[in-house]
Amino acid sequence: MATSPEYIEYVAEQVADCGVVRYRKMFGEYMVYVNDKPILLVCDDTVFVKILPCLDDLMVGAEKGFPYNGAKEHYVLDIDNTQLVQAVIATLEPVTAVPKFRKKIRQSKER
Repeated sequence: MATSPEYIEYVAEQVADCGVVRYRKMFGEYMVYVNDKPILLVCDDTVFVKILPCLDDLMVGAEKGFPYNGAKEHYVLDIDNTQLVQAVIATLEPVTAVPKFRKKIRQSKER
C-alpha cells in the first residue's frame, strides 16, 4: 500500500513550523525535506527517520521498521507527537547535508 496524497499533506502540515518543507515522490513513496535537507521518509503511511547516534536519547523505546525491501532499519516517528517531531527535526537538520545535484551525463553513441 503506497502513501496516500492526504497523508503526505498531513505530514507536511505537522512539520511546517520546523522550516521550509517540501516533499518529493520517490519510487511511489515520499522523501520530506526540511530546509532542502532529506529528513523524513514516508512509506505506507508511516514516517521513518534514520537511526543515528544523535537520536538515541530522543527515540528511546521507539518502534523500528524497514521502510521498504532492502532498506536499513529506521525509527518509526509518531508524527502526531508534535514535541517529539520538532525535537527530532531540530536534531537532524544541523547534521544532515543538502544533497548534491548530479548532472545528467549524456553518452554519445559510437558509430
